[in-house]
Amino acid sequence: MAIPFPEMILQSSLWTKITLITTICGLSLYFNDLYDFQVVRRRDNLFVHTMQALGAACFLLALLFYVSPATSLGRGVAFLAAPLILALLLSWRLSANATNLLSRGDERVLIMGTGESGILLVRHILAHPEYNLKVVGFLDENGQNIGRSLVNPKIIGDFANVEQIVTQERIDRIILSLKERRGSTPIKQLLNVKFGGVRIEDVHSCFERLHGRILLERLSPSWLILSDGFKKSRLLLAAKRSMDILVSLTILIIVSPLMPLIALAIYLDSGGPIFFRQMRAGHKGSEFELLKFRSMVQDAEKDGPRWAEQSDSRITRIGRILRKTRLDEIPQLFNVLRGEMSLVGPRPERPYFCDQLEKEIPFYNLRHSIRPGLTGWAQVRFRYGASLDDAKGKLEFDLFYLKNMSLLVDCAILFETAKVVILGRGAQ
Repeated sequence: MAIPFPEMILQSSLWTKITLITTICGLSLYFNDLYDFQVVRRRDNLFVHTMQALGAACFLLALLFYVSPATSLGRGVAFLAAPLILALLLSWRLSANATNLLSRGDERVLIMGTGESGILLVRHILAHPEYNLKVVGFLDENGQNIGRSLVNPKIIGDFANVEQIVTQERIDRIILSLKERRGSTPIKQLLNVKFGGVRIEDVHSCFERLHGRILLERLSPSWLILSDGFKKSRLLLAAKRSMDILVSLTILIIVSPLMPLIALAIYLDSGGPIFFRQMRAGHKGSEFELLKFRSMVQDAEKDGPRWAEQSDSRITRIGRILRKTRLDEIPQLFNVLRGEMSLVGPRPERPYFCDQLEKEIPFYNLRHSIRPGLTGWAQVRFRYGASLDDAKGKLEFDLFYLKNMSLLVDCAILFETAKVVILGRGAQ
């Protein structure tokens, strides 16, 4: 006997099914970058990614309904819902983009100073229109370069006229990017505009807020000392360690059937040894032996240590598959269980490279203030690093993580790592 619709709505099992289906659809949208404004700004990208997401959702739901028929809402529901969902998603996204429905309106920004960090920030803002920031221009310290274009916005005045320019240009926010602060900061004028309702922000704080990294360009120790964050309470560290153990054991149990097969594939492809062992710098600079499935030929560094390169000839045939799927990283879970690593943190670097990088990059040693990680904020936000400049870029993301470390951030990074691994991004 068919259940009347009002009674069906009240059934808890129905809401469980709806929640399960909604979760799968949401994950499909997320894994196909439909929450990334940089990807879906163009209509062709939006259509392609929406079709991919819907196809993935249909496949996963069909698989779910086959394995567990009780989770299905009915035979005809999916057939009718798929085109309806596609039409609603596209119409909503296109109309929201066309009408700026979700936009707060552009915030008018004035850059005070012509430091390199301010120029980098403006370039980043121009590349991300979804920030809804309108850079009106720069202020020069003494006004000698008024009219000169640094990026796209020009130098429109000097420090002495900041109050007048703020009023004329209806400025909402001032970002400080001074080449030299001592004796050059117009304290009185800035106080006046501050109490007039204009927000004032340091360029490093703005870059951190917008881009999720702490810019090293002209970063002073005082900013790190006085900045909020960098808290590592005993409770947080204990909870983080508990999560490391629980998640590592769970993953090892799940992948344990694969490990003998991987070992056999490595041996048949290039002989032994199966594992790659290498000393890495850990917490407070202490060294430990990192474990991986070997993905390179034996004696890969007979000519001395060097970073992995694009299309590295030292990587074996099986090694390329292992690196692409990140299966070579599985043995590092034993490093996590031993307490030498954490699931999330700055990636451990070799002591040889650490000595070089600490001489070349300021604040590099700060990344050793916590256990290194199997994954990290830099790994999900930055490309594969294999140079001094890449190491500097990764450190900017690592500093952001150290400043904002929490269990919630760790969970977000692990979730994003799963996306990176499944889509095979950034491997080398």
